[in-house]
Amino acid sequence: MWLGLALLLGALSALVLTPQARHLRSLRDGIRADATIHTRGTCTLGRCKVVFEAQGRTVVAALLPGSGGSSHPVGAHLTVRYRADDPQVVANAADVESGMATLLAASTGAGAVFFLLLPAMKTAAQAVGGRTGAAGDGRRR
Repeated sequence: MWLGLALLLGALSALVLTPQARHLRSLRDGIRADATIHTRGTCTLGRCKVVFEAQGRTVVAALLPGSGGSSHPVGAHLTVRYRADDPQVVANAADVESGMATLLAASTGAGAVFFLLLPAMKTAAQAVGGRTGAAGDGRRR
């Protein structure tokens, strides 16, 4: 069971959260713009859209997966960052600047390592406990 949990957390960290954090970090140098929530949905899956002005035109774009915004109602204002050469690549500026995605990826990876090491720590504790118990009752094994 522990191995399965470790593999699940490791896969989540390596295949989903780390690339997502890297993608959000790539927008740190992106252009800031004031946006309005256009379509409400699950932002972590990339289903909420914002509308903003970029290069003299109105752009409706889905926030990158992992970019927050789902707590805001349609019509709410927020600041976004978008890629200068592709305004469709957009994320909530607060998520780009905070580094929370990187922290989440790191903590999930650490959880995977913990659950991988848990059986080994349990075995070591039992071995130490077995030796102390045998030495404490005066009998030899």
